[in-house]
Amino acid sequence: MLLAGESGEAPVTPCCSENGDQKKNLKEKSDINIAALVKNEQVCEGTDNSDLPSCVSAFIEKEVGNDLKSLKKLDKLIEQMTESKMQLEEQVLTVSSEIPKRIHSALKKAEESKQFLNQFLEQETHLFSSINSHLLTAQPWMEDLGAMINQIEEIERHLAYLKWISQIEELSDNIQQYLMTNNVPEAASTLVSMAELDIKLQESSCTHLLGFMRATVKFWHKILKDKLTSDFEEILAQLHWPFITPPQSQTVGISRPASAPEIYSNLETLFCQLLKLQTSDELFTEPKQLPEKYSLPASPSVILPIQIMLTPLQKRFRYHFRGNRQTNVISKPEWYLAQVLLWIGNHTQFLDEKIQPILDKVGSLVNARLEFSRGLMMLILEKLAADIPCLLYDDSLFCHLVDEVLLFERELHSVHGYPSTFANCMHILSEETCFQRWLTVERKFALQKMDSMLSSEAAWISQYKDITDVDEMKVPDCAETFMTLLLVITDRYKNLPTASRKLQFLELQKDLVDDFRIRLTQVMKEETRASLGFRYCAILNAVNYISTVLADWADNVFFLQLQQAALEVFAENNTLSKLQLGQLASMESSVFDDMINLLERLKHDMLTRQVDHVFREVKDAAKLYKKERWLSLPSQSEQAVMSLSSSACPLLLTLRDRLLQLEQQLCFSLFKVFWQMLVEKLDIYIYQEIILANHFNEGGAAQLHFDMTRNLFPLFSHYCKRPENYFKHVKEACILLNLNVGSALLLRDVLQSASGQPPATAALNEVGIYKLAQQDVEILLNLRTNWP
Repeated sequence: MLLAGESGEAPVTPCCSENGDQKKNLKEKSDINIAALVKNEQVCEGTDNSDLPSCVSAFIEKEVGNDLKSLKKLDKLIEQMTESKMQLEEQVLTVSSEIPKRIHSALKKAEESKQFLNQFLEQETHLFSSINSHLLTAQPWMEDLGAMINQIEEIERHLAYLKWISQIEELSDNIQQYLMTNNVPEAASTLVSMAELDIKLQESSCTHLLGFMRATVKFWHKILKDKLTSDFEEILAQLHWPFITPPQSQTVGISRPASAPEIYSNLETLFCQLLKLQTSDELFTEPKQLPEKYSLPASPSVILPIQIMLTPLQKRFRYHFRGNRQTNVISKPEWYLAQVLLWIGNHTQFLDEKIQPILDKVGSLVNARLEFSRGLMMLILEKLAADIPCLLYDDSLFCHLVDEVLLFERELHSVHGYPSTFANCMHILSEETCFQRWLTVERKFALQKMDSMLSSEAAWISQYKDITDVDEMKVPDCAETFMTLLLVITDRYKNLPTASRKLQFLELQKDLVDDFRIRLTQVMKEETRASLGFRYCAILNAVNYISTVLADWADNVFFLQLQQAALEVFAENNTLSKLQLGQLASMESSVFDDMINLLERLKHDMLTRQVDHVFREVKDAAKLYKKERWLSLPSQSEQAVMSLSSSACPLLLTLRDRLLQLEQQLCFSLFKVFWQMLVEKLDIYIYQEIILANHFNEGGAAQLHFDMTRNLFPLFSHYCKRPENYFKHVKEACILLNLNVGSALLLRDVLQSASGQPPATAALNEVGIYKLAQQDVEILLNLRTNWP
C-alpha cells in the first residue's frame, strides 16, 4: 500500500492526455477509499508493519470486540476490504506501466540537452579564436589612433591655454583703452570680470597661467585703486572728512559751498566704482586677524570705500594711542574708548543720510554705519589685546579696564545698535587667561564688598524703614546691597559670547550666595539668645528676601537660557542623574534650586526658634491659667457680666506683645508663617494641657468659652478673617463642653450606639465637630460634671 501511494504521487510528466485523466480518476478513487479506512487502520499505529497478524487481530478487536452482535458487520467489512484491494492493485498496475515511458522521455531530453551544449562549446571556441585574431590585427591601428588622440588632446589643451591668455590680454587691453579715454567705470567693470575669471581658474593646475592672471589683475587693480582712492580722498577732503566736530556744526560746514550737489554726485560715482574693486581687492588684501585664542567670529573684510574713509581715523588713533604719546596711558582706557564712541557718533548722520542710500541703490546689503563701526572696533580689539597682558596682575588697573570696557560695550550696543554677533570687546575678555583673571578679580572685590556691607553700622537697617509702601519686605541694607551686587555681576557677564563662560560666572554667583548664607548663619548664631531681637529678625528678613529674589530670577529668560546650556553640558559630562536631568529639562527645577533650598531650610530653622521662644514665654504665662478651678466657677446665670479670667491676663498680654513686636520686625510673609506656626502649637497646648487636664462644670465651660472666643481668638483677627478656624481643637472642645445637657446626652447615646458608623459622623457634624475624632469627643463629654 505504501509503495503504491508513493509511486502514484511521483511528479512524472504524463505521455498523453488520456493517460493523465485516467491516472487522475484512479488517484481520486484511491484517496476516497483510503480516507474511508483511516479510522480502521488507526489500530495498527505504533506497531511494526511486518507484524501483520497482530495488526489484523487488533483491527478485528476494534471493529467487533466482545459484542457477538457486531459479527453482522463482517460481511460489510470484507466487501470494503476486497474493493480496496482491487483498486490498489489496479493503481499499482497503472503506475508500473507508466514509469518506463517517463524514464525513456527523460533520457531522450537529457541527450538532446547534451547535444545543444556541445554545439555551444564549439561556437564559443570559434568566437574566441576570431576575437583574438581581430585584436591582433587591430592592435597597430589602436596604437596609432591612441597617439593621434593624445596629440589632439594636447593641441586642445594648448588651444584652451592660448584662449585663456587671449581672453586675459583682451580684458587687459580693454582696461587700458578705457583708462586712456578716462572711462573709469567701464575699466572697473572689466576688472571685475577679470577678477571673476581669476577666481574660476583657482582650481586649475596651470601654475604659470594662474600667475599670469593674478599678476595682470594685481597690476590693473593697483592702478585703478590708486586713481580712485586719490579722487575719493579729494572729495572727502572737500567734505571736511573726517568730522571731528559734533553733528550740529557739520551741516553748516557742508552746506556752505555752492558746488555741494556736484560734490555728492562725484562722491556717489567714486564710491560705486570703488565698490566694484571689492572683488579684486579681496584677492590681494587679507583682513587683519587677531590670534585664534580670542575666538573672534568669522567676518568679511570692510568694504573698500569704507576702508578709505576709515584711513584718517586709523592714523589718528595710532598716533594718539600707540608709542610714547602722552595720550597713550595704560591706566586710562576710557580715553581711547570714548574717542571711538565720539567718532561713531560724529559720523552716524553722514553715513545714514549720504552713504547708505548709495549702498541701497546698488543693491548692497551692507549697513554703512555698522561697517564703519566694525572698522573702528578692530582698532579697539588690537589695542586691548596689546594692553591687557601688561596690566593682567594689577588688580585695580585690570578691574578699571574691565569696567570701562563694559560701559563702552553697553553704549555701543544700546546707542549705536552694534550687533552682539559681530567681533567685540567681550571676545577679548573671554580669552582664557584674561577670563580667569576677570573671575578672580570679580570674586575678590565681591568678597571685599560683602565684608564691608556686613560690618557697616547700617547693615541691618532697612533703607526704606520710614516708607511703609516700599518697605513691605523689611529688607536690611546688607541684603539689598548684596542682591544689587549679584545683579550688577549679571549685567557685566550677560553679553559674553559663549554659554560656557556665562555658566562659569553663574557658578561664581552661586558661590557668593552660599558664602553670604554662611556669613548670615554665623551672625545668626551670635544672636541666638535674643531670637526675638532686632538683628535676628533682620537676618531672617534678609534670608527670606534673597530666597524670594532668586526664585524670581529662576523664571527670567536669561537664566532659563543658561539652564538649557547647563543641561547640555551636564548631559555631555554625565554629571547628573537621569532624574535631575529630566527635572532641569522640564523646568521643574532651576539653576538656583540648591541655593534656594539651603536658604529655605535656614529660614525655617530661624522661624522655628522664634516660635519656640514665644511659645515658652506663653507657657510660662499660662501656669496660673492651667490651675484655674474650672469645677467650681459660677454659672453664667449667676454673673451679671462675663469677664476675662484674671489668670488668663498674663497669657494674653504676653501673646499680644510678642505678636505686635514681631509684626513690626518681620516682613508680612514671614510674620504670617510665624503666627500660623505659633497658633498650631498654642491650639494643641491649650487643648491638651488645659482642657483635657481638667473637669468643667457649667460655669467653668462657659468661662473657658468666653476666654477663648472673646479674648484669645480676637488677638489674631487682625491677621485673618476667621481666626477660630486655626484653633480647631480648642473651638470644638468649647462647643462640646457648652452643649446643653439634653443635646450632650443625645450625642453621647448616638456615639455609643453607632461607634464608627456614618450616623456618628453626621451627628458630630451637626453640632459643628469636624476635626476631633469620636474617641476625643467621648473623652471631652466625660470631662463635663453637669450631668443629671
